[in-house]
Amino acid sequence: MRGLRLGVLSRYLIRQNLYLMAICLAVGTCIYLLSDVFDRLDDFIRAGLGAEIILFYFVVKIPLIVSQLLPAIFLLAMVIQLGILSRSREMLALQAGGVSFAWFIRFFLIYAIIWSGGQLVFSQFLGVFGEYEANRIWKEDVRKKQLDELSIKNLWFRDGPFIVMAEEAYPGKSRATDITVYEFAMDSQDLIRILKAKKALIDDHGWGLLDVHELDTRTFISVNRLSQFLSVRQNLKAYAAVELKGDQAQLPLLELSKAINKLEESGSNVEILQTAWHGKWSYAFSISVMALLALTLTTFSENVYANIGLSLILIFVQYGGHVVGATAGEQGVLPPFLAAWSGNIIMALFAFLRLSWVAMPGFQATLREWGGGLRLRQS
Repeated sequence: MRGLRLGVLSRYLIRQNLYLMAICLAVGTCIYLLSDVFDRLDDFIRAGLGAEIILFYFVVKIPLIVSQLLPAIFLLAMVIQLGILSRSREMLALQAGGVSFAWFIRFFLIYAIIWSGGQLVFSQFLGVFGEYEANRIWKEDVRKKQLDELSIKNLWFRDGPFIVMAEEAYPGKSRATDITVYEFAMDSQDLIRILKAKKALIDDHGWGLLDVHELDTRTFISVNRLSQFLSVRQNLKAYAAVELKGDQAQLPLLELSKAINKLEESGSNVEILQTAWHGKWSYAFSISVMALLALTLTTFSENVYANIGLSLILIFVQYGGHVVGATAGEQGVLPPFLAAWSGNIIMALFAFLRLSWVAMPGFQATLREWGGGLRLRQS
């Protein structure tokens, strides 16, 4: 009977949560879309785009909006749900009937982990597709930025014995300008020659340098050539994929992993991409952190309106921590994993300590004993 009663309670809580999430998500999505419409509608009109393209742009952005809003929506829905349960005395009745607060923690944490996995899958398929299509329309139809016009400034990478630097590269045109190549000996890693070229034509077989100046660092003899071929196999496709799809965080996990491996093999700095890769996981599982925070708020106050206000503050803090961590990882201040997960870890630790204090009497006794022993040692 107890298992059946808990099964009924679980289904009741899930139905209630899904209903509240649907309402919050609909309101949040509409507000987001309206702000985007007011911000970009003038640009679409000036570009002379038809109503179908404009409508398609905003429709394909909905999955992206949903994936971005889910952690915040989950927190708000849970805060409202727990507030309703407390205000209607359902929470008190359930606890009097033998359902402990620890049961609610376990239930909502498992429920949130399932939502985290769903958010990750949803964002990597529909979310990425929607963002890619929206960026394509914005760049090609509105900003007129085609693949042929894409340029990458200050590009450098390593390929075998070569370190290649280019002032500007054009992946769509398979060429680069103002190239400097440093060639090292494979056995001793000594610099053996420096090549400078005004242009390079690139294909799958290598780089063809034009108007080349070569300096042999062993003999200090310099030679000028009209052209020279180098067996550099980097064809810039990975760079083009990253640049065309905007921010590196927009790439799906599988494609991002492949880009990281390719660029890492070439000797390029991949801290930005690694931070973005870990950031995808941490943002999805921030839903689990939000569940813990919602439960933590109810331990301080049963006032649903106050908790909603506090939850809005926590949403901005969580998002700000995510952005700051990502920036620290991209700048190399923190390792990519720590940069992406530090915000979640700090907020989850705070929530865990508070919930342990409320739901685990043994935890309270342990802390009191530890505090008493510390005071005795100090005295």
